[in-house]
Parts: sequence; C-alpha cells; structure tokens
Amino acid sequence: MSNEPFADLFASSGELGPLLRDVDWARTPLGPVSQWPPLLRTSVGICLNQRFPTLVLWGTEFALIYNQGYIPILEMKHPSAIGNPFREVWPEVWDVLGPQLQAVVSTKVASWSEDLPLQVHRRGFLEETYFTFSFAPLIDEGGEVSGIFCSGRETTPQVLSERRLRTSRALGEAALGAKTVEEACAAISRSLSRNTADVPFSALYLTTEEQMHARLVSSSGFLEGQPQCPAQLSLSDENAPWPLAKVARTGATEFVELLPRPTGEPPGRNPPEPARSALVLPILRPGQAHPCGFLVAGLNPRCALDEHYRSFLELTAGQIAIAVASARAYEEERRRAEALLELDRAKTAFFGNVSHEFRTPLTLMLGPLRDARASAEQALRGESLDVVIRNSERLLRLVNNLLDFSRIEAGRADAHYQPTALDAFTAELVSGFRSATERAGLSLVVDCPPLSEPVYVDRSLWEMIVLNLVSNAFKFTFEGRITVRLREEERQVLLEVEDTGTGIPAHELPHVFERFHRVRGARARSIEGSGIGLALVRELVELHEGTISVKSQVGQGTRFTVCLPRGSAHLPKERLQEEPRRESTATETKLYVQEALRWLPESMDKPLPDPDVPPPREQPSSRVLIVDDNADMRDYLHRILAPHFEVQRAVDGLTALEAARARRPDLIVSDVMMPGLDGLGLLRRLREDPELRAIPVLLLSAQAGPEAAVSGLDAGADDYLVKPFSARELIARVRSNLELARTRRELFRHEALEAGLREAVHARDEFLSVASHELKTPLTRFRLQLELVTRGLSEQSRERVGARLDTASQAVRNLAALVETLLDVSRINTGQLHLRFHDVDLGALVAEAVEDARDEAERAGCTLGSQAKASLVARCDRTRIRQVIDNLLSNAVKFGRGKPVEVKLEAWGGLARVSVTDHGIGIDPRDRSRIFERFERAVSSRHYGGFGLGLWIARQVVEAHRGDITVTPTPGGGSTFTLELPLEATAELETGAGYESP
Repeated sequence: MSNEPFADLFASSGELGPLLRDVDWARTPLGPVSQWPPLLRTSVGICLNQRFPTLVLWGTEFALIYNQGYIPILEMKHPSAIGNPFREVWPEVWDVLGPQLQAVVSTKVASWSEDLPLQVHRRGFLEETYFTFSFAPLIDEGGEVSGIFCSGRETTPQVLSERRLRTSRALGEAALGAKTVEEACAAISRSLSRNTADVPFSALYLTTEEQMHARLVSSSGFLEGQPQCPAQLSLSDENAPWPLAKVARTGATEFVELLPRPTGEPPGRNPPEPARSALVLPILRPGQAHPCGFLVAGLNPRCALDEHYRSFLELTAGQIAIAVASARAYEEERRRAEALLELDRAKTAFFGNVSHEFRTPLTLMLGPLRDARASAEQALRGESLDVVIRNSERLLRLVNNLLDFSRIEAGRADAHYQPTALDAFTAELVSGFRSATERAGLSLVVDCPPLSEPVYVDRSLWEMIVLNLVSNAFKFTFEGRITVRLREEERQVLLEVEDTGTGIPAHELPHVFERFHRVRGARARSIEGSGIGLALVRELVELHEGTISVKSQVGQGTRFTVCLPRGSAHLPKERLQEEPRRESTATETKLYVQEALRWLPESMDKPLPDPDVPPPREQPSSRVLIVDDNADMRDYLHRILAPHFEVQRAVDGLTALEAARARRPDLIVSDVMMPGLDGLGLLRRLREDPELRAIPVLLLSAQAGPEAAVSGLDAGADDYLVKPFSARELIARVRSNLELARTRRELFRHEALEAGLREAVHARDEFLSVASHELKTPLTRFRLQLELVTRGLSEQSRERVGARLDTASQAVRNLAALVETLLDVSRINTGQLHLRFHDVDLGALVAEAVEDARDEAERAGCTLGSQAKASLVARCDRTRIRQVIDNLLSNAVKFGRGKPVEVKLEAWGGLARVSVTDHGIGIDPRDRSRIFERFERAVSSRHYGGFGLGLWIARQVVEAHRGDITVTPTPGGGSTFTLELPLEATAELETGAGYESP
C-alpha cells in the first residue's frame, strides 16, 4: 500500500497502529500518507506518542486522526471516525465546537475550554458529558493554519460527582432543624428539587404505623393531580403505580420503566427530555428489617445508570432514613417531654387541690378548737362542735380516698366479692340524696327494677362507685333531674347515672377518667375535690372486671354507664364470699349528702344561730363581704367577723360582684379557689370597674408559700392570708386593711382638693392675663389722649389746669405699671416669660435708670448717688434687667424717704454686681426670707401701697438669667439689695425653653 514508506509513522501508536496502517487514506480528506506535508506527519507523530487523549484536526474539513487515549471518548464512533471530517463524526456538538475551531483558524490563537458541557451521542443515546481541552493552531511554512492540535480529557465523572456531593451535603443540612417528620421530608424534597439533572422528580412515601399503607409526605418535580403520585398506596397492592409492595417485601431497589411520562415540568425549569425510568429505593433505619418509607427517584435520561449514579441515590435514601429517624426521635422526645410536663401540671394541680381540700377542713377544725381553748369554759358546743365533727369526717374521707387510690394503683386492693341484691342496694344508696335534690329544686328518678339474680360486688366499693357518680351529678346539675337506672343486658348489668347538668366539652371527654384531671372552666356548685374521684371510680369498676364510659353534650347533660359482668367466673376465687352480708350504708351516704348540702346557696342552707356566739361587743362601723363556696367556711368567717363588722355573704365570685354593685362594701374577704368566677377573677373584675376598683380585697387561700402570696398580691390583692389561720389574725388583718383604706380615701380627698386649688390658681392666672391685656389697651389710649391735650393747651390754660393734668398723667402711669406687673405675673405662671439676650453695657443702663429716678427721689427728699464702672458688658435682656433695677430704686426711695440712696456697679468673680442701698426703715430678719414670694410684704399695705409682687417678679427675671438677688441689712439702718448676673451667658441659657435669642 502507499502507506508502506511511512509505516514507521504508526509504529508507536500501540493497538491502534495496525488499524491506522490498514486505512485507505487516499479515500479520506487527508490523502495518501506519502503526500502528507511534514507538519502533518510531525503533528500525527506527536499525537500518536501521547498517552493523554489527543487528536489532530487537519484541513478545512478538520479530518480526525487520534491516539489510543481518545478511543474511550468516541465509544461506538470508533473506528469509523478515523480520517473523517469532525462535523460528520460529532454532528451533535458542531454548533458548539464548530465556531471555536473556525475562530482558532481565523485568529491563529489557541483556545481553552474547561468542563464544557456537551450532549454527545456515542452509546446509543444522547448523553450529558463534560470536557476540558485546548485547540492549538498548526501553522505551516507559509504562515497559514493548516490544522488544529487538540489535547484534553473528559471530566464528566468529576463534574457529576461534585454536583451529587453538593446535593448530599445539602440533604444533610436541610433536615438539621426539622422538628417533625413532615418538616424533614419537605426540606429533603426542596433540596432534591435543586438538582433536577440527577433527580428529575422524587416522591417520598412513609409507612403508616400498622405497616399496611404508605402515605405521600413530600415530592419534587411532580405536577399535582398526576395519577403516578397518589397520596396513599397499599403495601399489598402489586399493581400499584410504584412497586412499593415488592420493595417492602424484598428490601431491594427496583428499576421502573416509565410509560407514559410521569412528570410535569417543574416551575422555572425546562428539561430537554422527560425521564423515562425511575428507581424505587427502600428507606431503612439501622436495625430495622422492614422499610420505614420509600424514595421514588426519577433518572436522568442522558446519564447512564452506572455504579456511581446508583450509589448516589442509595446514599440519598440513607440520608433520608437518618433524617426521618432523627425527626421521629425528636418528636418522640417532645411527646415524652410534653407528657412529663402534663403529668407535672396534673401533679401540681392535684397537690394544689389536695392542699385546698385539707386546709379548709383543718381551718374549720382548728379555729373553733382554739376559740374553745381560749374561752373561760374551754368547752366546744353547739354549731362549733358540729362544724368540727363534720369537717373531721370530711377530712377522714379525703384521706381514705387517697389511700384507697394508692392501694389500688399498687395492686394491693382488699376487695371481697359477695352476691348482692344490687337493685335494692343501689336504690337505697341513691335515695339518701333525695333530701338534697329536693332542696336544690331537682328531681331524683330511681329506676332499679328487680334483677333476676344477685350480682357479685364488693359492697363498700360499689357504695363508693354509686355515691361518687350521684354526688358528681348533683355538683354539676342546677336544674332538671338526676336519673339512676339499673338493668340487665345479656350477661351484664348496666348502671346509668344521667343528669341534665352543664355537660362536658367534647375535647375533655377522653380525659375525664384520668387521675388529677379536672374540667377547666366548668360551672359547678363547688370547686372542692381532689381530682381523683372519677379516676378512683374507674379503678373500682375495673376491680370488678367491668367498664365505665361517658357520653355528654355541653348544656344538655352527661350520662355515665357502668357495665359489670354477671356471675363470678371472672373474679378471683380466693376473694369470693358466698354468704351475702347486709351492711348499713347510712354512715357513708350521710357524709356524701352532708357535703352536697353544704354546696347549696345560703338561702337553701341557712345555718341555725349558734347560742355560744356572744352578742356584738361593738357597733359595726364597716361592711365586710365574705366570698367562699364552702358553707362551713362562710359560717365560720361570719361568726368571727359579725361581732365587729356588718357582714354579708356570697357563694361565688359572680354573686359577690352583684352584691358589691348593689351595695358597696368597705372590704371583701374572698377565697381563691371557687367555681365559676374564682377569687383572682373577682379581683380582676373589681379592678376593671371604676366604681369598685378602690375596694380593698383580702384573699384567703390554701396555697401556701411565697410564690402563691406574690401571685395574689401581683394580681392586685391588698392582703393574702393562708389557711389555716387564727380568728385574731383574721380580725387584725381586716381592721388594718380597713384603716389603710380609710387613710387612702382621706389622701385621695386631699389630693382632689389640691388638684381643685391648682385648677383655681390656674384659672386665676388665666383671668389675670386676659384682664391685663384688656386693661392695657384703654390705658394706652387714655395716656395718649392726655399727652395730646397737654401739648394743645395755651399758656393761660396750662397755668390753670396743668398741675391737675400732671397728676392725672402720673396716675395713669402708675395704673399702667400695675397692669404690666399683673401681666408679668401671668406670663411667669404660664411659662410665657420670653427673654431676648443682647450684649448690654450695664454701666450705661444703671446710669440711665438713676437719672430717670431723680425726679421721684427729689419729691421724696432723697439724694441719689451712683458709683458705676464706666463700661461693664453682660449678655442679658436689657428691658427686663432695667425693670428689676427700676423696681429696686423705687423701693429704696419709697422706704427710705428723706434719706440718701446709693447705687453701685462692679465686677466680681465673673459676675456683674448691682447694689442698691437705702437708709430707711429696714426689714425685720424674720421677713427677709419671704419678701421675694408672691403677695408678701415686710410692712403694712395701709402705709405703703403696692401688690407685693415687685420683688417676686424681680427674682423670677434674675433667676431666668441664671443670676441671684439677695437682701442684707445696711449698717446704721436700712436695706441693701444686691443683683448678680453672669457676665458670659452659656449656650444653655440662650437656647433653653422659654428664651429667645436675637
């Protein structure tokens, strides 16, 4: 062949050599090898000796010659690509690389591309690939580009790995803050939606608790409503859209061909080709045999499902398993924490209720006992004795209930079952409540027909069941009836206790038999109770291998149903007593009925007068309102307080509020825990009412400790007293709070009086301001008219009436000065005295004032002497300082008539000091501290005129300049007034409120 002379050209090309030697190069654009130019032969030699993927593109058609390293890039295009034009070999990328090749030829400058994305068709499908390569021009001897030398490598694995690694990292971070499984799955789907290249769509299913179904929790890439994305799939359905059943059974990943297209175009995306297949991967938590969920992941149609792609998706499923497990662990921990918190709240409520239940009877026992010990006879009689016995029995029953409950929970219940005529026994128990229901205005229906056979029960436990249920019905029923039915049904006996009471909200029904639980906000006759009554009933029923259920509707009533099996086969044989025993139920029933009677209002349950209570020893002067839902406590408080105060009683907060509005009490003594409106609620309503907010409130509570007291005082209570308490302490607290209330009322009265006086003074100042303005205008006109008349007089008329006109003019000037003084007073009082600061020569100002005062001094027989610094400049309001100096000179002349007056101006320590000295009557030392106050005078106004405002105005003006004015006695008699002004005004002085700067 023509290639033989150049066989050594292909000798170093390895396995590719024989193939290159067999090519008929004459049929290619390159022509016979013998005709190849030296540049081509050199370039091909370099190319074939490279181990790095390299090729030579020669001629205008860019014919290919490549080395062994380039064959993996070509895949199925090899060996047909040898010697063929680049455009024919790679038509799918010509639109991207063709311009680059042409640019290298035209510019003779090499190009460089890094991780360039290309869609190539080399494995039977259009594949997503990335390449890093360079195009270098091959320039011949004539300076023209004859070909291009290309070297580079495929970076597809690195680019895909980095992209998938970013997704894996994002998946790990996405679920970190998730608090629920739904939040974690939603975060995972959001992260997957950012990598639609590797995961065009996804659907995340989690199995339900019974492992029978899988529900869709989150998805990405799907359009809502697609049939391929159902909200729930059965794990037994082999024909479901996704093979979750098979994956759940085998635990292996399943490959799924997709027909038709299962995805829609995600928002903001435009994938070039829809996914044609998907993987269904199990989500397995460590240590679990069955998947907790499934990941349906769409596959990129332009990526081969190789080991790396599959590993990425399996790693994704593993991360989802970890995120779901972490979220579920957080949820379980939160549920445990909430359960513990709820148990802690229930425990706290229980101890609070038990404290209340114990402290109330203890108070009613200890109080009468202490009173009896303090009496001369040291005897307990009458109603006090009944109260002690009644509350001792109540306390004993509370303790027994707690002990019974604890024994039952510990499995140590001492129950003995005997055949009992349950119809007669139940009817006898219920009939004991008839007196209480009649006094409450309720109907009691007992429907207990004879049963066909005795029923095995523990009589004492059945007694507790029936009495608790009937007592509970009585507590929550205010009108209508209570019905108790007993009937047989197949192999069971049913007891129904139905009422027409307040009912139980639907959300509370699942919790009514829980220990310590109490229905919040329920209307009841009393708030008393430990919170274990119904829980104890359930335990007692279960000891009989029975069940208890409840149905209720708010506002219509409640029905409790107890179901007991007949016969004795279900009971332990060692606890059976075949001989029926008849025991009296009167004692236990009496206790329940007595307690129920104490829940009734006082109008229904009026206590008899106690002959042992002494008559009042003092005339009641204050009204006290007692509020407590326990009748014994109300009676006890009444017996303590009635000898000293006028007492009124109320059974709850609402009744107390109505009583306070009808007749305002001086003090309210209220229990904290009450049905309906409790003590704190009553306190809040009182403080919100303008008419009642000032009433002092003393709270009584069974909750001891500083926290309870602080909470009560923070709510607005005036005092807080913990049960049990002594009668003397209660009386002392009531008296002290009443005295404090009287003091506060007196203080409020004085404050109101002061406020009224302040209003009157303000009104007076407003009047003075208005009146001064109104007087100033006619006085100014009058003065002008006098001056016009005086100037128009002839010499003869002036001799005849001139003296009278001068007198009238002086009177007008004096009146104008008085009006100006009143106007200054109103300006000062209303904060409208505005100063205008200028640089003022005080020497000239003092000389001018002295000169203007000479005529007045001559009329008074005074001589004026002045000693002033020639030039002393201060920043002040010239008009106001002149007003002060004029006032001091006028006073000196007035009170030093016939005596000399000296004025002196000097600089002293950064101050300008003006002294006005007279030798007149002087000022008593006791008066010197008050003469600068309003309307204060050192002498009688009968001998010396004036309002007593001049020196007050002077002090206000001087202090507004940050100066001072004082008075000292003149040696030998008289007074010396000294005015001091700062020579340099501060910025604060010039810009402060009420001042003006030029």
